[in-house]
Amino acid sequence: MIDEGVVKYSCEWVLGERVALESIKSLIQWRNHIHKLGLIGVYDNGIGFGNISIRIPHTLQFIISGSQTGHLAELEPEHYTVVTDFDIQHNHLTCYGPIQASSESLTHAAIYSYQPDINAIIHVHHPQLWHDLLYQVPTTRKQVQYGTPEMAKEMFRLFEQENLSQQKILVMAGHEDGFLTFGKDLDEAGEILLNYSNPI
Repeated sequence: MIDEGVVKYSCEWVLGERVALESIKSLIQWRNHIHKLGLIGVYDNGIGFGNISIRIPHTLQFIISGSQTGHLAELEPEHYTVVTDFDIQHNHLTCYGPIQASSESLTHAAIYSYQPDINAIIHVHHPQLWHDLLYQVPTTRKQVQYGTPEMAKEMFRLFEQENLSQQKILVMAGHEDGFLTFGKDLDEAGEILLNYSNPI
């Protein structure tokens, strides 16, 4: 059963102004390009999938695409929000902006909190690529569900045991079709994604 797009964390959403365009131009460009490739989108049942984020420099805060925006071919600044605080153990986060943060935000938070030189994360879906990459790159345990503290802890395990820092790609065995890449910036995260997904 697909439970995509369901926000499983408790969220304090503070309605606020949209993110300044200058700070997210590259984020918008990469997200819209990835959407064209079909790696971010919407299932037949109307549930969206995929998200993208960047760290706010020298902080644990990050800008991420909003929940249920996968159906939109192009996002504007009002479709992004800032995660200002999070508590992985208690499955809680706070976001500020015109839209609620993506359902995968705690996974992004875990990665940013683990490694300070990671500044961009791209989470996508593709059934064939997911199947091909499963257990060929760092892979989460199948029983671990997305959007939970357990998934965040799985990120830490993969960093410590599966050479995730070097490979910069992971597959979620219990999150059908889902995998993500990351890097020191969006260009690195995006190029890693394109290297694995070209051609699809």
